[in-house]
Amino acid sequence: MIQIQQLSKKYKGSDDFSVHNLDLNIQEKEIFGLLGPNGAGKTTLISLLSSLIKPTSGNFTINGLSFKKNKNQLKQIIGIVPQEYALYPSLTAYENLQYFGSMYGLKGKELKDKIMAGLEKLGLEKFSHKKIITFSGGMKRRINLLASILHNPKVLFLDEPTVGVDVQSKNVIIEYLKELNQLGTTIIYTSHHLNEAEAFCTRVAIIDHGTIITKGKPEELIRTHENAHNLEDVFLQITGKALRDHA
Repeated sequence: MIQIQQLSKKYKGSDDFSVHNLDLNIQEKEIFGLLGPNGAGKTTLISLLSSLIKPTSGNFTINGLSFKKNKNQLKQIIGIVPQEYALYPSLTAYENLQYFGSMYGLKGKELKDKIMAGLEKLGLEKFSHKKIITFSGGMKRRINLLASILHNPKVLFLDEPTVGVDVQSKNVIIEYLKELNQLGTTIIYTSHHLNEAEAFCTRVAIIDHGTIITKGKPEELIRTHENAHNLEDVFLQITGKALRDHA
């Protein structure tokens, strides 16, 4: 589904590459986790694959579409859930979803049915006409997710989709993502919640300094690293225990 060859990104004014000569293949219907310390390059990689920023060098394709030749088509088959809420706070939940759905060409009864089904699925139907500014963090996360999947994307990029939410919201989000995956959506997911990633992802890659240090199924990585009992142990062995404060 995704093929990445020698992909690099160096921001203007930076001495170092945020992503450097990265190679990676992600199969259709995978739940693929991108894990790494602060500043490792996870968000930059997702931004590159979403065509939000241009690479310094290298190439990638998604479902056979090249970002160089098929940028508009590529954007139609992906969904993005960013770290920050991408919602209009003065609009209601329904109005936000109506706006984002219309950007993908949805309209009329089809759009209304998709919005109402999604709101009901994520426990937000009774809040559909409340303004986003009144919502809790978990409610905003769920609306953010709905806004990204109304057009049934083939690939869904999730950058810290459960950060700062209550346990109940986190459970609803993860279960909904599993359902989407079973229906055929390939998921690329970043998180600092390693226990969540261990249970959720079919494969993971640990990224540091813009390159992939290791990748594989969580259980395989745990088994092949001495004294590792979980994915967090593997992560600390590979990336170290030094603080990674990043501004």
